[in-house]
Amino acid sequence: MMKMDTRHLSDSAATADLSATVRSTIGRLYRRFRSERVDGALGDTALEVLTYLHKHGPRTLTELSEMAQVAPASMTQSVNRLTSAGYAVRSPDPNDRRKVLFTATAAGAEVALANSAQRNAWLDAQLENFSPEDQRVIAHAFELLNRVAES
Repeated sequence: MMKMDTRHLSDSAATADLSATVRSTIGRLYRRFRSERVDGALGDTALEVLTYLHKHGPRTLTELSEMAQVAPASMTQSVNRLTSAGYAVRSPDPNDRRKVLFTATAAGAEVALANSAQRNAWLDAQLENFSPEDQRVIAHAFELLNRVAES
């Protein structure tokens, strides 16, 4: 576990050190969390899109591109993979027939739920390795980080 000794640093240097540690640790945790998925599963973007469709219902290509912060051409590849695999379907937008909506199928919902369950189980197992006091510290730290995220 990384522990910072900030006693000898100025406030701004200590803040910069803390900032670097937070960025690095969250990045590593994010990559580790994303690696926890069902074998043979879809790529990260396709899984993110499938999970989003399952949770939020039908969406246009533009909405999905904005959600994933990727170009429409990249999103086209992801939704093509999902529709080819039977995890999503295309249908005309009832409000604007020029647009296409993408919706998760039952098989797609099953994949999204299985991946979420596996990732949640991995994280739960990691957190169970900590004492109740350490779990409270982690919870408090994430309350504070959530404030940063919402600012």
